[in-house]
Amino acid sequence: MSYVPPPASAAPGSIPNHLAWAIIATVLATCLCCPLGLVGIVAIVFSAKVNGLLAQGDIAGAQRASANAKTWCWVATALAIIGLLINIVMFATGGAESYLQMIQQYQ
Repeated sequence: MSYVPPPASAAPGSIPNHLAWAIIATVLATCLCCPLGLVGIVAIVFSAKVNGLLAQGDIAGAQRASANAKTWCWVATALAIIGLLINIVMFATGGAESYLQMIQQYQ
């Protein structure tokens, strides 16, 4: 019988789960942009998997989940920034009401 060493375990804090970033980016993207910001839920799901996979000893799986969470966090953050820029432009130009008045003047 041969000896099989136990799997190397990573410290719980060594692989980031990005959960706080995922939640904040999802809320901001949904509020500032549109329902498209809900893609941040994917980031939350992957973030939630990281600690469970670490507890099971699946370090490679935890690293993949962390990388996927980070990618989706960036997507949600980009949507939040785009939504913020759209809101700034709409506010600076007078909003939808000003746009409707401009259209009526052209007609």
